[in-house]
Amino acid sequence: MAKILDDVSRTFSEYLLIPRLTRTHHLPSNVSLSTPIARTKDEAEPLLKLNIPFVSASMQAVSGVETAVALARRGGLAFIYCSQPIEEQAAMIAKVKSRKAGFVESDSNVKPDTPLGEAVKLIKQTGHSTLAVTHDGSNRGKFLGILTDKDFWEYEDNLQIPVSTYMTSVENVVHGKVGISLHDANALLRKHKKECLPVLDSQGCLQSLVFKKDYVDHLNNPDELLDDRKRLCVGAGINTHDYKERVPALMDAGVDVLAFDSSDGYSEFQKDAALWIRKKYGSSVILGGGNIVSADAFRYLAEEAALDFVKIGIGGGSICITREQKGIGRGQASAVLDVVTARNKYYQETGTYVPLCSDGGLANDTQIIMALAMGADFVMMGRYFAMTNESPTPKVSMGGRLYKPYWGEGSNRARNWQRYYSEEADGMKFEEGVDAYVPVVGSISDVLNVTIAKLKSTMCNAGSSGLREFSTNAVLTRISEQSFRESGTSNVVSIDRDIQFNG
Repeated sequence: MAKILDDVSRTFSEYLLIPRLTRTHHLPSNVSLSTPIARTKDEAEPLLKLNIPFVSASMQAVSGVETAVALARRGGLAFIYCSQPIEEQAAMIAKVKSRKAGFVESDSNVKPDTPLGEAVKLIKQTGHSTLAVTHDGSNRGKFLGILTDKDFWEYEDNLQIPVSTYMTSVENVVHGKVGISLHDANALLRKHKKECLPVLDSQGCLQSLVFKKDYVDHLNNPDELLDDRKRLCVGAGINTHDYKERVPALMDAGVDVLAFDSSDGYSEFQKDAALWIRKKYGSSVILGGGNIVSADAFRYLAEEAALDFVKIGIGGGSICITREQKGIGRGQASAVLDVVTARNKYYQETGTYVPLCSDGGLANDTQIIMALAMGADFVMMGRYFAMTNESPTPKVSMGGRLYKPYWGEGSNRARNWQRYYSEEADGMKFEEGVDAYVPVVGSISDVLNVTIAKLKSTMCNAGSSGLREFSTNAVLTRISEQSFRESGTSNVVSIDRDIQFNG
């Protein structure tokens, strides 16, 4: 007969944290959110640490280039989705990697004989106010000049005239040479009061651009997640079907972290794929997998598949219906607690620490905090990032409010047949995700500011200055239905909510 577990499948909303002693040094400014994303042995330094414990899900409606750039600038990591052709995913990875800290590969270029009208269209399409003019219109062509939106009047000038008439010629453009340091490049911008500095090679060909605004961005984002070449870090989702072709292309594009994207990662398919990647690339590649919800599954992926990190969660996502469709899954809090216990036991036995990612089941900032308190090293989120300006879907106005489309990788809209491939099925016979809309809430930076502030404040309440200490010191209590109701407002009239609703 079937084995039935004694424990109840619980969610994050069923727990509260008990405050610990807050000492004088427990201030938000002293809290570190750095966390490992690669396994370590005997407390050695991991290959990579996140500067904030947040990564975005490998989903079409979530992790595009702009999401990856914005998240890496804050210290997190995006996983570019794999439900697309290999060449397109690799191109997205390469585009993120071109965003070197301060040195940017020009992606808006024109030829000198390009009509001004076409240049205006390009400026509107890209949102970039500066265009490099090269002999062939490429980002590595011989540099001839710069055209900015201050060099012409769109509604007064003749849009048929070539840009060479309006551009600032190379002779009058302040530029740097390949090898210049970022510090010296910014010094030139400041000295000459310029917004953009082209960097040229010895043949006069364009190599990169340095912008004043990026210098300001860097000062505003001191926790940028960068590789050893000062490029922004980016991750990629992979599957267990075309990994022999996909992974080499992603590695060539410069990807920093790979992760299997699967609703159920407790499989020999994932183990075999992981071992193939390990044999080809050794320990130099950071490789994660999952998703799982049990101690047995963790042990299998940590030992047999030698993964760097393991994702926890089946059926808890806001657009995921795996539990409803297949009866598979577990309450996210129960899953995290069980797998964390297994991870800690594995660490005590072997000296190897395998980071854990809580993926799904996070409806608000409080539940994010709870997942980290329970022992997850970082969290993966879809809806959270789908609601931001940087997500790759268009804004839609409904009822006077802006929304964005959001759909699951297991939905028909994703057309992600490989993820659910079977010999018998001709395409997808049922869905494990839905197609929906989410409200637009602002930029990634704005929403992270709020979440990070709450997390640091809670960690101080719990007497912790780091995430490992936070999970070690955390004391949790289960709550009743009545205490859950008590947690919210009661017996009052909310001006912002009730009066507006009744009015």
